Amino acid sequence: MSEMDEADLEKGRQRGSHGRQQAEGVLVIRTIAMPADTNPAGDIFGGWLMSQMDLAAGNMAGRVCQGRAATISVEGMQFLRPVKVGDEVTLYANLVKVGRTSMRIHVDAWRRPRYSDRSEPVTQADFVFVALDAEGNPRPVFVDG
Repeated sequence: MSEMDEADLEKGRQRGSHGRQQAEGVLVIRTIAMPADTNPAGDIFGGWLMSQMDLAAGNMAGRVCQGRAATISVEGMQFLRPVKVGDEVTLYANLVKVGRTSMRIHVDAWRRPRYSDRSEPVTQADFVFVALDAEGNPRPVFVDG
């Protein structure tokens, strides 16, 4: 990685952080899995969890590029264990790479059973976002230089 790439990555990480950095990344979302979010088997629907992860990554992408951003791909998602109704779901995001118009954001999802102190990983994935201008066209991530 070049010095310019390293500088952009560090600039993006500073913008994406809000003072609550964890080993897994920045704590972005913490929510409770509810009965309305279940699949026919009674577990939390994978699509609900993926949408929460997209929200977390999108939150960080918007902070990094200081504007509108859109998801262009999700890579490497594998569900390790189910999420149950009542579980606390915590999502951590970490800016991995900044390109000219794109950002790669890694999201880790963890679950904590309602009456437990023990958390465990559920899934992880890399979300790629592109920064957009007011007309919806790709724009540089850092418009201020």
